[in-house]
Amino acid sequence: MSRNDLLIGFDWGGTKIEAIALDAAGATPRRERLATPRGDYDGCLRAVAGLVARFESATGRRGSVGFGVPGSPSPRTGLMRNANSTWMNGRPLQRDLEQALGREVRIENDANCFAVSEAVDGAAAGAGLAFAVILGTGCGAGIAIDARPWRGRNGVAGEFGHTPLPWSDGPGELPPPECWCGRRGCLETFPSGPGFARAHALAARGPALTAEQIVAAARAGETDAVRSLDAYVDRLGRALAVVVDMLDPDVIVLGGGMSNVDELYARLPAAIAPHVFGDGFDTPVRRAAHGDSSGVRGAAWLWKG
Repeated sequence: MSRNDLLIGFDWGGTKIEAIALDAAGATPRRERLATPRGDYDGCLRAVAGLVARFESATGRRGSVGFGVPGSPSPRTGLMRNANSTWMNGRPLQRDLEQALGREVRIENDANCFAVSEAVDGAAAGAGLAFAVILGTGCGAGIAIDARPWRGRNGVAGEFGHTPLPWSDGPGELPPPECWCGRRGCLETFPSGPGFARAHALAARGPALTAEQIVAAARAGETDAVRSLDAYVDRLGRALAVVVDMLDPDVIVLGGGMSNVDELYARLPAAIAPHVFGDGFDTPVRRAAHGDSSGVRGAAWLWKG
């Protein structure tokens, strides 16, 4: 069998490691997930090697292997950085994985893998430039150009969540909240699920609610929840307008838990348009076609073609 006869992808997160096997047509002969050995770097490497061995034994085929990971390898040192799974940081992850698996591997930021997945056969299929945003417990984004990940010269392209909220002078925006990265006012502190809940708690001065509870309350017409959802749409619209000014993507794709809020797709275009530096805006904003599986599929597709 050829090396690319089976495409194995990993979504290596802080709580789970998910692996998928794809064939060239995108069919899924095997999928498995296990709990991440948190804080145990060597244990993670052993878990990954075990999954690859099981996949290849079950299918009788040797696979190429791609990884979507939090953070990214530095193009200067090869060491991992910016991973919220902090036990990865400072480690030569690519070298260690290649030694553990006995083959070349490809590694990308998990948001870039999400963008690749949606650009290959998802909501951005056929797009020249896709900008894919993850609105989950954090906030990140990936860029795919012609269905290939775009990492950038310094390896930080798409770090959407750690740019400032633009035109931030509204209620609840100043003083800017502190981000886990040590800076203040990062976008991640607003359109992530926890950021949405935090902003609502500050504005409503009531009991703490989850993002899902706030959305449900807004749909029921509860005044404070309606205001919070309005503010969320406005903030995300401002942020995406800056992306349009910088990259002018063909498609914007949303993933993560907040992407399940149906109201976003009807309301975001009108929230983005007034802030775009141009005479028109018609970029489609779409929900990810592959949902939670998009990142792991994109990791496998790193070897496509």
